[in-house]
Amino acid sequence: MTTPSAATPSTPASAALSPGHGEAPSGTPGRRASLGPVGLVLAGGVSVQFGGALAVSLMPRAGALGVVTLRLLVSAIVLMVICRPRLRGHSRADWTTVVVFGVAMGAMNALFYQAVARIPLGPAVTLEVLGPLALSVLASRRVINVLWAALALAGVFLLGGGGFSSLDPVGVAFALGAGAMWAAYIIFSARTGRRFPQADGLALAMVVAAVLCLPLGIAESGPKLTEPTTIALGAAVALLSSVLPYTLELLALRHLPASTFAILMSLEPALAATAGFLVLSQTLQPTEALAIALVIVASMGAVRTQMGGRGKTRAQASVPGSTPTA
Repeated sequence: MTTPSAATPSTPASAALSPGHGEAPSGTPGRRASLGPVGLVLAGGVSVQFGGALAVSLMPRAGALGVVTLRLLVSAIVLMVICRPRLRGHSRADWTTVVVFGVAMGAMNALFYQAVARIPLGPAVTLEVLGPLALSVLASRRVINVLWAALALAGVFLLGGGGFSSLDPVGVAFALGAGAMWAAYIIFSARTGRRFPQADGLALAMVVAAVLCLPLGIAESGPKLTEPTTIALGAAVALLSSVLPYTLELLALRHLPASTFAILMSLEPALAATAGFLVLSQTLQPTEALAIALVIVASMGAVRTQMGGRGKTRAQASVPGSTPTA
């Protein structure tokens, strides 16, 4: 669960996806320099998942919706102070886009936290990542993506032990719902990024998400949200899960190809499983570890196929008389 780096595209899409952007032959200074952005992305992923693990440990004190509320509220305040977005001069379509983006963000977080309150962190993130994976497969519409989809489904089948008897079915449903909202979040993150400068759209969408979740958090947790310890832990969750990874990813995307970034994001189920083990003592059975590995491979394969297809299409389009292929 990361903040929407797509909402603040610091590198033009055409440059980020073009062959050779941010890459250099092995052993050159450019190659070594590219390791820095990769490290930033991985550090952001670690921050997100350990923030998620901290959120799970906070849930007995504040409840799942209470933790979501604290996370979104603190993140909204921090981003509004840092970004200071301009409120005037936007069209109705601009505001509609940012509101829908905020609704998707709030729903994604609320559903995901309901999931991790019922099932381990690693399986929850694995199920959630099926949303972006499905979006990638559908957007590409290439035959090879049927293989990646089948591989992911095999991983989900293993994760559920053939019927999800080992996992809370309600938690599974929440995780899948969060995945669907993650797909919507990706779509509207990109649209928001095209309509608002820098991170303005993200800050405004975060406010929308916080306002939507606030009544739910108050209804579930009430006075518990005002306890100093709960506020401090909630602020730590917000910093680890939103503010810090967003900043790291923003810096990384200035020098990192979008395809590489997307592949690195596919590692989140493994990072989540590691955080769950280290912080929450959540162990994985061998079949669950294999299931997570299958979903990660499927996600990476789908991303590489989609990016490769785009590169091929652009190359063919630049040759007179050629016909781009899907």
